[in-house]
Amino acid sequence: MSSRPRRIERPRGTHDVVPSEMPRWNAVIGEIERLCALYGYRRIVTPVFEDTALFLRTSGEGSDVVQKETYTFADRSDRSLTLRPEGTAPICRAYLEHGMQRDPQPVKLFTVAPMYRYGAPGRGRYREHWQASVEALGSDDPSLDAELIQLYETLLARLGVTRYQLRLNSIGCRACRPAYLETLRAWLAANEQRLDDETRSKVATSPLRVFDNYDAKSRAVQEALDEAPTIGESLCAACREHFGRVRADLDATGVGYELVPTLVRGLDYYTRTTFEFLGPLENQNSTITGGGRYDYLIEEIGGPPTPGIGFGAGIERLLIAMEEEGLTPPVMPGIDVFIALED
Repeated sequence: MSSRPRRIERPRGTHDVVPSEMPRWNAVIGEIERLCALYGYRRIVTPVFEDTALFLRTSGEGSDVVQKETYTFADRSDRSLTLRPEGTAPICRAYLEHGMQRDPQPVKLFTVAPMYRYGAPGRGRYREHWQASVEALGSDDPSLDAELIQLYETLLARLGVTRYQLRLNSIGCRACRPAYLETLRAWLAANEQRLDDETRSKVATSPLRVFDNYDAKSRAVQEALDEAPTIGESLCAACREHFGRVRADLDATGVGYELVPTLVRGLDYYTRTTFEFLGPLENQNSTITGGGRYDYLIEEIGGPPTPGIGFGAGIERLLIAMEEEGLTPPVMPGIDVFIALED
């Protein structure tokens, strides 16, 4: 008697969205689409996989994303391809490849699509997760920075989410960051024994990222990093003016925020404004949205100098934030009865 075949289940770190859950998903994604249209952002769809070089150049070879989290494989022609771990670099690649730099600027684009990162699964952390990527390319106007932040805060308000915190920082530009990094490297070398192995491993390749995942570090390491020089002390006049205008725009519209001098993003392409929205989960998965400015990214992939800013917003984490507050997304009523008249 033959044994029953092994039952095949979904891969670890993934999840199904079954029909009973689709109304919630559709309501949230529909609200994102309506808001993006209201703010002038147009939808774009990019491939699930890209040339691996796209992420090596933009995310940084020393980043955790590239070193630990990407799904990279060789196809049958021995080309190295990577399932997209984030949406910004593919959208920038499409902007350049399709000549959108010749369109009126800024070009505002968004997508809602699955992203792929290998990591320890948990609540709000999946190896395949859905993300809204919202990007504005071709302008360094600080009002765009404020606009994107306002867009996401408006989304939270429309969905009824109130338990969140907006964190804000500026991490400088090519003019002021190099001198700061030298100062930071010197401090890190002098205080090496106070740091953990993971933090020390970033000193040589990406010293600014020693502050990444700050909340997940031990209290002793946090206390050490609290004494480190911060980028805000070294901003050039142009970066100080830019950041001041971003804050002034947010203040004028009543958007509350906390200035966090250790806030950096985990990818190499970020410059100037960085921000994140924290939800109600009190762990390393508490970030429901993160973003910032990336004024040199398109240069890194062979294009002309093109400033840009954007954010990536996790759909699953947004739904969790709503669940934590007992919120149910508004669901559009369906059709109960359909009557057709025949001539």
